[in-house]
Amino acid sequence: MAMINEYMGRNLPDYQAAGSKKVHFSPYADNGGTVVAIAGDDFAIIAAETRLSAGFSIYTRNQEKLFKLSDTTILGSSGCWCDTLTLTRILAARMQMYTHEHQKQMSTPAAAQMLSTMMYYKRFFPYYVSNIMAGLDENGKGCVFSYDPIGHMERTMYRSGGSSNALLQPLLDNIVGKMNMENPDESPLTKEKALTIIKDMFISATERDIYTGDSVSIRIITKDGIQSEKFELRKD
Repeated sequence: MAMINEYMGRNLPDYQAAGSKKVHFSPYADNGGTVVAIAGDDFAIIAAETRLSAGFSIYTRNQEKLFKLSDTTILGSSGCWCDTLTLTRILAARMQMYTHEHQKQMSTPAAAQMLSTMMYYKRFFPYYVSNIMAGLDENGKGCVFSYDPIGHMERTMYRSGGSSNALLQPLLDNIVGKMNMENPDESPLTKEKALTIIKDMFISATERDIYTGDSVSIRIITKDGIQSEKFELRKD
């Protein structure tokens, strides 16, 4: 075989037939999306844009990526949309089972731990999803939980995730976390200022990320309930 390949001018291994083709298969698809969350002393705000796409194709411009788990907890998910639907459906069922069994809703930290366990259970074939959970804890203080693909969880006061994470997280570290700043403003973060920061974040991301755009769905979580807002972005 090697002599035949040499005679025909082809540099092929002995075990590979002429014209053979290797095909790669991936069970995952990245449908884009960006999620940003900021928490304060008595509030939490989480937002996600509504564009669902694959490659250079836009499937829909109005896909909700925020999921209400309880009166104080919202989950934002982006990435592989089929994995997002599967994960959130199972999570909502477990939240409902807890409510029926204990006659009360699960707290945000407890829901965050349950999601971490669910993701770790699938660590050998993980959900291809970027998750950020925001809400109020048992003391009414705002909290944000971020995850890696196999369930490692971190509680923070601000976090971004999804296709624009590399662009937005450094901005959050600087503006909200006051990192690498000279004479930073130490005044407490208000709900109005956090909302303005989130809107500015998505405006910036839309200019650089083709998977982020169209509009932003926002949830403002306080002790009085969950308030919804929508903010329009560029469509191209």
